[in-house]
Amino acid sequence: MNFIATKIPNLTIIEPKVFGDERGYFFESFNAKQFEEYVHKINFVQDNESKSSKGVLRGLHFQKPPYAQAKLVRCIQGKVLDVAVDIRKGSPTFGDYVSVELSEENKKQLFIPRGFAHGFVVLSEEAIFSYKVDNRYAPEYDSGIIWNDQILNIDWGIESEKFVLSDKDKELDMFKNLESPFTY
Repeated sequence: MNFIATKIPNLTIIEPKVFGDERGYFFESFNAKQFEEYVHKINFVQDNESKSSKGVLRGLHFQKPPYAQAKLVRCIQGKVLDVAVDIRKGSPTFGDYVSVELSEENKKQLFIPRGFAHGFVVLSEEAIFSYKVDNRYAPEYDSGIIWNDQILNIDWGIESEKFVLSDKDKELDMFKNLESPFTY
């Protein structure tokens, strides 16, 4: 595996070594020893998967402590633009974001530590998205930032008229109102 630093420390892109031939392909999608060596020790407790159509935007979500979650995300089928926003008070990159195209072709993954808001938009006709998390889902600690926040000014890669959002995601608050529970 190749571990690639991003412009925001602690956000890491992971590129697997893919072995392919006429039968198909094989790759390691997670290796605890290598992950601990290049990122840090982690105990993933749950795997999640979603299927979405083109234009579906999920996010920007995070869970507040004590149920904050680190995530290792990848796109199994199709293509998404994945976005992580630094919401750690005192961070030199507070309010900055990284976006990465994750697809079934490139097989890249993104590790998103606690202290980041996360979202993705589907760029292909449909996508199957998978993520490992290191804490259980607790709806009462669920929070987020509106996808089209003017301060963050995220380039989602497609026209906003094509977005499909849940009612919950349409009602998320603006970044300027964020009282972040995370400290750098």
